[in-house]
Parts: sequence; structure tokens; C-alpha cells
Amino acid sequence: MVQNPRSKDREALSLTECVAYVLDVEPSEVPDDGGVALRQWLALSNVGLVPVETPEDFAWPGHFLGRRRESRTWAVLFGVPPGVVFDPIPGATEPIDAAFVLAAHNLRRGIGFDPSQPSEPGVVELISIAKEAEGRMVAVPSAKTLAGRGLEGDRYARGAGTFSDPNGRGYDLTLVEAEALEELAASGVEIAPSEARRNLVVRGVALDDLIGKRFRVGEVECFGQRRCEPCAHLEKLTRPGVLRGLAHRGGLRADVLSSGEIRVGNRVEALP
Repeated sequence: MVQNPRSKDREALSLTECVAYVLDVEPSEVPDDGGVALRQWLALSNVGLVPVETPEDFAWPGHFLGRRRESRTWAVLFGVPPGVVFDPIPGATEPIDAAFVLAAHNLRRGIGFDPSQPSEPGVVELISIAKEAEGRMVAVPSAKTLAGRGLEGDRYARGAGTFSDPNGRGYDLTLVEAEALEELAASGVEIAPSEARRNLVVRGVALDDLIGKRFRVGEVECFGQRRCEPCAHLEKLTRPGVLRGLAHRGGLRADVLSSGEIRVGNRVEALP
């Protein structure tokens, strides 16, 4: 059965209003696609949507999002047993068939980043590209950037990376702190810097501080979208222990805003 476009709009818009209610922001600030753009916007604030396995008997002493079975519209529930506390489309009594909790990716950081906090500048120590998904990362002394795409010659600039998504952002450029890789090695899990599979290894700059900010690498302007967290795929391509050792230290995903050239030794600094 083909879904009515209007019902799809109602589903996405009601989800947008529910997310705005829980986060106490204006609905106009929240992406209304109900998909990739929403998830990536949440990631900017260290937040994700966590699905509930059995929503019919879920009990949570806090706010969570519930979707109705027939209309596919969303409401905010609260408490044990739960009840509806916010409903963008009031009056519906259908049962809930899906539920999600808004949770922080890193509880130690809490929810949200303060983009007004200053960040110290750093320096580029290594530049790496791979022509194909899962291909070997090759270190280069410099690389040309293509605005809105990434590093010339890299798989993500062609939209051919493992996690490339034409509907998403933050796939142009990846960075990781040299200090994080050194801490990983100190824990007994040593990998070559290029094996982290990030385009840039940088030193002296806290990459979390660049989330939600414009920053410059040499002459190239970028925007920090969200963390580039490690995953089971990275561990498969490297060695056991990488996932645990780089949790919340996996680096930064960024958009490339201007074409130019990045070189080893370039300064990395936030822009006003």
C-alpha cells in the first residue's frame, strides 16, 4: 500500500514537535525530515534516539517518544505507568507501537555543547586518503579540498565511502587527535595513525570543542558537525580493543566549506 504523503508529513512534523518539547527548543530549530537530518542535528548536541524493544510494556520515569500504530503520529509520554504529557495531534487513543528515548551519547559530557567556549589551536600531523571503501589509507604531504565534497582522491569525496549518505552531512572530512591514538597505544592497543581511518591526525586541539563551529585548517574553512565515533567496522579493519579505546575519542566529522589545500603542519583553529 502506498503511504499518503500527507500522513508521512504528519508523522515527521509530529516527531519534530515532540523532540522540540523534550529538549525545550522551538520546533523551527529541529529538522523536520524525521530521518538522517534529525539524527545528525541531535548528534550536534550529544544526543541520540534510542529505540525501545517492547514499547507496549515500557516503563520509564522520564520523557520518551511514542508513535501511534495507525496514524503514525507521535506523542511524548512520561512516568510509570506512562501517560501522554504532550500531544501535537490531541484526541487520538491508538496504542503505541514504537518508542524512543532521547539519550546522551556520552553521559560524562551531558547533553549539549557550548559553542561559545574557546578552543586552543592545533596542528596537522598527518593527512591520509583512501581511494576505495575499506581500502588502504595512504599518507600524503598535502591534499586539495573540494567544497561540499572532501579531499580530492578520497572515497568520501566521490560519495563512495562505507558510511556515505547523500542525505547527510559531515562526510567530507574526518579528524582525530594524535593524543587519543597515543592513549590507545598506552592501553596496549597500538595502531598506526593512518589505521584510524581519519583524513587528518591533529595535535593540540580538542576536537569536541569544534562541534557546531566553523574552523580553519590552513587556508580551508570547515564546519564541525559531530563526533566521528568508532564502531565495530573500524575494529574489524584494525584490531580488537580499538572500539573500546576510542569510544568518544574517535574524532570529528566535518563539512568542507571552501576549496583549497591542506598541508602537514597547517594550523587548526576555530573561527569567530
